[in-house]
Amino acid sequence: MTLSLPEMAEAARALNPPLYADVPGDIAVSFEFFPPRTEAMERTLWESVATLTPLAPSFVSVTYGAGGTTRERTHATVARIARETPLKPAAHLTCVDASRAEIDAIARDYWAAGVRHIVALRGDPPRAGERFAPHADGYASAAELVAGLKRVADFELSVGAYPEAHPEARSARDDLDTLRRKLDAGASRAITQFFFEPDTYFRFRDAAAAHGVTAPLVPGILPVSNFAQLKKMAASCNTSVPAWLARLFEGLDDKPATRQLVAATVAAELCRRLYAGGVRDFHFYTLNRAELSYAICHLLGLRPVPAVQELAA
Repeated sequence: MTLSLPEMAEAARALNPPLYADVPGDIAVSFEFFPPRTEAMERTLWESVATLTPLAPSFVSVTYGAGGTTRERTHATVARIARETPLKPAAHLTCVDASRAEIDAIARDYWAAGVRHIVALRGDPPRAGERFAPHADGYASAAELVAGLKRVADFELSVGAYPEAHPEARSARDDLDTLRRKLDAGASRAITQFFFEPDTYFRFRDAAAAHGVTAPLVPGILPVSNFAQLKKMAASCNTSVPAWLARLFEGLDDKPATRQLVAATVAAELCRRLYAGGVRDFHFYTLNRAELSYAICHLLGLRPVPAVQELAA
């Protein structure tokens, strides 16, 4: 029997080693959470923190709502992580609807609480559809915020990056200019917005390097468990949703367990291809659920660190 070219290609793939066989786990990971709004969400958050802590992440970040709407809850969550866990928390902080004096005071409170890492973001307007407008006495950009935070204390600072360009950027080059200003102001790394195809990240990494960006560009990974929610999130941040991804989730609206399996498979394959391209640092947008992120880390060879596991127990 003679095999066709597609059949020969498929046979060659079948003879390759398993995709995740003996991946050594030589990666660094970080996890993002958001401050809970209800008691039930609070339980889910802290269960997730407990599950992911033994993986010894480089840090865990806690988001900050548009217009500072979660300011107190973000601070309480970050402070509790710093106080009750062995993790290194990173607090999100934005420029929106706050003066420089207010932001500097928040930063000093974080420093006093033992927090040494801040994710500095310009932030989104508090009302959908509006454009960002700086506070009259506030920081006008993420680069200004980074420089201001460095004056308050010697924070470790991370900033955001957009592999497909920020929705408000005039061009991809303009967006890279913005990224470089944030890094030049004192940030040590950029964490990317989520994306779904490895070439999106690799093209961005190459373009940034050609633009003189030398700081680490950590890919942000979003395991998709709710496709309808994903489409809304993607539309707001200029992330392309491939047609193949939409087809994978067709017919699964009332099958949450199956959606979880599909989501884990898609995100794990993305991470494995990034790993093959030299990526060794991953940031997971957990949406306060641990299962998918933990499973992907496990596939990439990461295992609980005994000493950290004992501290978390």
